[in-house]
Amino acid sequence: MADFFEIDFLDVESDKSGDAIPLRYQIAGTTRIHVTDGGFLSTGDTVVEHINKYYDSPSFLDAIIVSHPDGDHAVGLRKLLEEYEIGELWMLRPWLYADELIDRFSRLTSVENLKKRLKELYPNLAALEELALAKAVPIREPFQGSRIGAFTVMAPTKARYLDLIVESEKTPVPITADEQIRKLWEKAITFIRAAWGEETFATEDTSSENNMSIIQYANLCGKKILLTADAGRAALTEAADFAPYLDLTLPGIDRIQVPHHGSRHNVSTELLNRWVGPKLSSKPNSGEELFTAIVSAAKKDNHHPRKSVVRAFIHRGAKVITTEGGSKRTGHNAPDRTGWVTVEGVPYPDEQEN
Repeated sequence: MADFFEIDFLDVESDKSGDAIPLRYQIAGTTRIHVTDGGFLSTGDTVVEHINKYYDSPSFLDAIIVSHPDGDHAVGLRKLLEEYEIGELWMLRPWLYADELIDRFSRLTSVENLKKRLKELYPNLAALEELALAKAVPIREPFQGSRIGAFTVMAPTKARYLDLIVESEKTPVPITADEQIRKLWEKAITFIRAAWGEETFATEDTSSENNMSIIQYANLCGKKILLTADAGRAALTEAADFAPYLDLTLPGIDRIQVPHHGSRHNVSTELLNRWVGPKLSSKPNSGEELFTAIVSAAKKDNHHPRKSVVRAFIHRGAKVITTEGGSKRTGHNAPDRTGWVTVEGVPYPDEQEN
């Protein structure tokens, strides 16, 4: 069989959006299965069922990746550790760096106490570590430059990750007045009609936890693929700066995961120009889009994706598809699936958030 790939963005049915992305690819006769995130705890069964049904009921998964600590990404992977033999678990565990961080936490003077506290603050990661160690699954650190099969980690670097641990909202500090204003502002969002090309994003970047997200890149069957998880502007900038080291010329991504379910805090006009190109003069005709942008968003989640983000990707020639109402697959030379059909991109929104 010729080389192929298939990447599945599963519909995480919940009031909030989540990510569960199994993928399979074959290069030169070697096939790998690689799962990034597993959604919520209940999503784990869905991921297992999907893999068994569409990936020929494997007993072994080459790699599972925890993009970052949030429960809508990490928790469902527990089921995979229970059901399969796993080649490698890739995740960042903040307590491993307690000795490097201790001087940056004024309230904690013991490395062991800091390790304990960090495990308490990141229980999803601690639970996955416990399961992996019990099954003797190797745990790898996915810092910039790491290779996970055909994929390369573009972000984070270790230095930025350590900074994010210190800056994280999980560090027990009082909420600031600016944060209170931001939360009130988010609840009061209104919509305005906007002409083609107009873009409005949030003024501030996403959270430190989201900016911990592992950004993965691969060139499969000549298609440039970028998985972003919940990465924010800082993470996407760091990844773009690393692109020349992978001989990746930007702009030029063929399949991109829209960061953080389509949040306005994760992208900007400048970053989108850098990754996928400048705005076009008009919307491409159906079937003539320049690349595909996939949004993991639950149908019940009224906050994602944001209209301004959908507009911005379409401005650059994207076919935008979303998991609202059903799982989606993108691939090349992939095996046929009964009942799976080509879907239309989401319509261009004539309005955006004010």
